[in-house]
Amino acid sequence: MNERRAYLDHCVGETRGVITLDGRPERLILQRDDDDRRLLLGARHVARVASVDPQIGIAFLDLDGGAEAALPFKPDSRPVRGAAVEIEIRSEPRAGKLATARFLGEGEGARRLLAPPPPVSEVLAILARGVETIEGRDARLAADEAEAEALEVVHALPEGGTLAIEPTRALTAVDVDLGDRKGADAKRVTRRANLTAIAETARLLRLKGLGGIVVIDLVGRGHDGAALLAAARQAFAPDNPGVSIGPVGRFGTMELSIPRRGRPLLEQLCDADGRLSDRTLAQRLIRRISEEAAAQPGARLAAVCAPSVARAAEPLAAALAARIGARFSISGEPGALRDRLDVRAT
Repeated sequence: MNERRAYLDHCVGETRGVITLDGRPERLILQRDDDDRRLLLGARHVARVASVDPQIGIAFLDLDGGAEAALPFKPDSRPVRGAAVEIEIRSEPRAGKLATARFLGEGEGARRLLAPPPPVSEVLAILARGVETIEGRDARLAADEAEAEALEVVHALPEGGTLAIEPTRALTAVDVDLGDRKGADAKRVTRRANLTAIAETARLLRLKGLGGIVVIDLVGRGHDGAALLAAARQAFAPDNPGVSIGPVGRFGTMELSIPRRGRPLLEQLCDADGRLSDRTLAQRLIRRISEEAAAQPGARLAAVCAPSVARAAEPLAAALAARIGARFSISGEPGALRDRLDVRAT
């Protein structure tokens, strides 16, 4: 079917945009109010070339306010140290990596932000052209569903079996497993599972914001390489330009290279240990308070959570109080589980 819908969820502290493909989340665009907008996708700058490393073909840029970015260059277009250049952020920073920039031309004047990144509403309009954006409660539910699926590692395939997606420092590994899926024609079942897994891998990688080298460990042997390659080209077409797809190898794996653009959702939602961050839990708490306040007009609400989550929620609570009034309280309870988010009328 390939039917796409767009959703826009506004909340104190963050905006979430969702694209669904045939009713399932395909993209989740998350912008928080305290994000460094200078380093978000699409921001345009006049920057200074701080240093040049010709051996790796990278110039390191100094943006306004001390932010940094990397600018790849070809041997015949080597930048000069100290030069002003006009650039656009083409991939956001991720763990251990700088944002990367695209050269637009020679720059003039001091380092400065020429144009901010597009808001989530504009990103949705680009990704789902001609599709009306849905807001309100349906958007909140769609964003919550997308966030939950983005955090999963193992995903059920529509016709049985599972797909596991695990990013590492070097690449993203995708494992296809038939599980208990059975059929009289094993070859047909295996072929169908692999074709489905390729389509689901493309959707889920977009949802999770993952790129770079991807290795898909297919099931079975004696694969129809031409059919799988055609399926991959169709599934990953929305990620172009820049997608490279290799043939199925002798060990039953397919290798792809997908451009990195946005910051991975796991890095936005989780801390360095892979747990949901206090900020993410605080955002969930604020959403819950907001929803209860709408459902119980005039009621006073009391929220209880872990102390670290309560501290992270303080600035968000102040902004929410400005919208709905100071009719709620947030208390940090020592020893409370981090994912405990209780909101009750008092």
